Amino acid sequence: MSSRLPANALADAACEAAGLTNPHVRDFVREWTSLTAPARVEVIDARDEDRLIAEALAAGEISSVSGGRYYARSYVKDTARTEERTFVATSNPNDKGAYNNWRLTSEVKPVVVELMRGASANKTTYVIPYLMAPPGSPLEAFAAGVELTDSRVVVLHMIRMARVGVALVNNLADPSSFVRGVNVVGDLPNLGQGTPADKRHFVTIADERLLLHFGSSYGGNALLGKIAHGLRQASYDGHASGKFLAEQFMLISIRDIVEGTTRYICGGFPSASGKTNLAMMRPPAAFGDRYEVKFFGDDIAWLYVDDEGTLRAFNAEYGVFGVARNSNPGTNPNAIESIGPGSGALFTNVAYNEITKDVWWEGLTPEPPSDLAGWRDWRGELLADRPAERQRSAASGDEWAHPNSRFTTLLANVPNISAEANDPRGVPIDAIIFGGRVRDREPLIRALRNLADGVYDGLTLGAEATAAAEGKEGLLRYDPMSMRPFMSYAEGDYAAHWLKIIGAAKRAPIFAHVNWFRRDASGGYLWPGYGENLRPLLWLLDLAAGRVSGVDTAIGILPRHEELQLNGLALPPADLEALLAVDPAAWQREVAARGELLKGFPRLPSSISGAHERLAAGLTDGYLE
Repeated sequence: MSSRLPANALADAACEAAGLTNPHVRDFVREWTSLTAPARVEVIDARDEDRLIAEALAAGEISSVSGGRYYARSYVKDTARTEERTFVATSNPNDKGAYNNWRLTSEVKPVVVELMRGASANKTTYVIPYLMAPPGSPLEAFAAGVELTDSRVVVLHMIRMARVGVALVNNLADPSSFVRGVNVVGDLPNLGQGTPADKRHFVTIADERLLLHFGSSYGGNALLGKIAHGLRQASYDGHASGKFLAEQFMLISIRDIVEGTTRYICGGFPSASGKTNLAMMRPPAAFGDRYEVKFFGDDIAWLYVDDEGTLRAFNAEYGVFGVARNSNPGTNPNAIESIGPGSGALFTNVAYNEITKDVWWEGLTPEPPSDLAGWRDWRGELLADRPAERQRSAASGDEWAHPNSRFTTLLANVPNISAEANDPRGVPIDAIIFGGRVRDREPLIRALRNLADGVYDGLTLGAEATAAAEGKEGLLRYDPMSMRPFMSYAEGDYAAHWLKIIGAAKRAPIFAHVNWFRRDASGGYLWPGYGENLRPLLWLLDLAAGRVSGVDTAIGILPRHEELQLNGLALPPADLEALLAVDPAAWQREVAARGELLKGFPRLPSSISGAHERLAAGLTDGYLE
C-alpha cells in the first residue's frame, strides 16, 4: 500500500488490504512504520512469492539461476553474523552472561530507535507474519512472530525459512503473544563496519520479546525468525516459562529396517563442524538397505517434556539456510538435490555466471570452471579481469565464492525429509550429541555417563573458529552447547534449566561427544566423515540399548574396536587406534582451560562443577580403562 498518506494510515490500509485483523499486530505495525517512515507498507503472505521474485528480478536485487533458482549478492561488508555488534538487552542485570553481550534496555534501546528513525524513507516496509513451529504445536504460543523489514530479499529468504501468512497471527489464542521484530537495513556503505564508529546494532530485547536489528540484510542478522527469534528469544522464553529449550541443534532419525525400530538423535555443532552434512547424510553403501536416515532439520530444535514424561523435539524452521562451501554430490548429495533445478533455491554470495546463469563455489567441483566467460566472484567482479595468477588461486581472499556463501531452500526439497517433520508434537529423543571441529584430543565418539556429565560436556564444547562468525579461522574457541552466539541469559542459569528440563523426562537420553575432524601428523583427516558418520552413531544407540559395553575412561565411554560396524570401510587399523586414542596430558591441559571457562559462568550448578571435578580427578588417577 503506497500513497502520500501518513505512516499510520499506510499501515492501517496495508493491514486491511491483507486481511490482517489482529489488533495487537496492527498496533505494532503502526508504531514502527511511524518511526521508520517508509513510502510503502505491504503485508506478506507466502502466496506472494512469485510476484515478489518478479519484482526483485526487475529491480536487480536478485538474478536468475538456471532451473528456476535465484542468486543474491550481499554488500561486501555484510556477509556474516557479527557477534560483537549483537546484543541481548533486558531490565535485569542477572541476565548478563559471559557471551550474550548483555546491555540494559534503557541504555541500548534508545540508540537503536534513533538509528531507525526515518531510515526506511523512500523504501517499502514488508510486514511478515510467521510461525516458528508446526501449527498446533504445544509450544505454538512462543512461535508466532511478525517481522518488519525494508529488504525484499530478506522477505524471500523468510518465506523459505518460516511458515508465513496472515492466518498464523490472526487467530492466536492470546492475540498479544507474538515476537515483534524490526529489521532496517540502513545505508550499508556508510555504517562504519568494523570501526569504532560502527553503527550496526542487532538487539534482542528479550524480556519485551522485541527484536531490533539495524545495519544488515545478511541472513543471520536479518532473518529475524531464524536466529533472533528461533534461538535467542526462544531460549529466553523457554527459561522464563520453565517449559522448553531452544537450541542450535540438528535433528535426525535412524531406522533399522531389519529390526523395525526408529531412534531419534539431536545435537549441537558450532559452525562448519559437520552439522548439515550429518543431518542430510546417506548411509554408506556397505550397509545396503539396512538403515534409513531421515532429516528433520539442521539448525534449530525446540525440546520439551510432554504430559507423559517423554522428551520431544521438533525443528522450528521451514527451510534450510546451508553453507555452500564444500557441498557437492560426494560430500552431501541430499543437499545438492535440495537446491537442484525446480527447487526455487536462493543462493547468496557464491560465484555467478551472468551468461549461463550457473553458480559455483569452492568444493562444488575439484577445480573452478575452465571457461571464465561471464563468471563474477562474490563481490561482483569479473574473474577474467583478474591477473592470470589470481584467476584460479586458492589463496585466502581470492575465493570465487565467499567462505560463508549460502543457499536457502525449503525443507520439502530435502530428499530424505522425514514424514514426521511436521508432527506438531515433535519426536521422542533417544540421544543428544555434541561435536566440534577439533584436530586433536577429541576421539571419534565418547558417550557420557549421565545427565550432569552430558550438560557439562555441552557447556564446555569447543570448536575451531569459522568464517560464519567472523572469527579467526583455525583457533579453538569455546561454544557452549553451540549456543555461544545465541545465548540470551547467564550460562549458569542456562545449565540449571537444561538439568531441569531434561531431568523431568521419565527416560533420559544418552549423551555423547563426536569429532569427525581428528587429524594425523601430516594434517590429513583420520576419519572419512559424511555418510560414514552413521557408524559411530549406531554404536551409541547399541550402547544405549545394552548391546555393547564400550571401554570406560576418564573422558567417557569409548567404543571397543570390534563394537564399531566398519564393514565395507577401508580404515587402516593404525588410524582407528588414533581416532580412539586418549592423550591424558592433552586432556589435563583442556581441563585446566575449562576450569577457567567455568569461573566466568555465574550461578553454575553444583552438579556441573562436580562433573568437572570428576573428569579432573579421573585424569589425575590415570583412569583410562
